[in-house]
Amino acid sequence: MALDHERVDDTPGSDRMTTLSSDTEHAEAGIGATPAEVHSPERPAAPLAPPRTPATLAAAGELLRALAAPVRIAIVLQLQHSERCVHELVEALQVTQPLISQHLRVLKSAGVVAGERHGREVVYRLVDEHLAHIVTDAVAHAEEGT
Repeated sequence: MALDHERVDDTPGSDRMTTLSSDTEHAEAGIGATPAEVHSPERPAAPLAPPRTPATLAAAGELLRALAAPVRIAIVLQLQHSERCVHELVEALQVTQPLISQHLRVLKSAGVVAGERHGREVVYRLVDEHLAHIVTDAVAHAEEGT
């Protein structure tokens, strides 16, 4: 049964909508598909990835959206090497202090970074090394294409 579905492209700054023309396209994407729908008869079925809850997938999407800005990627790369305060990030990245602070707020609310007050300064660090791996893998992949 072919049903048309609209999907909103929720990447930052995008207001595009795309149409999935049929349930087959959902199956090809692995959404709500049975193993027979995902694989063609010419290709043997590979083991399916374990299912994830919608809440887990939504949280992963929020994390990726939080990382989806060049300045935030640069901040994560800096924090991968050591803790930094705002003025060190300003100096290293050559962007304004208000811009660094704004991006740090986004990363902090997404659980990517944590800040700890040391006197008059707040020192930021990555919450989890997995986050650095996500960013470094994305950067390495982008560099392979150049």
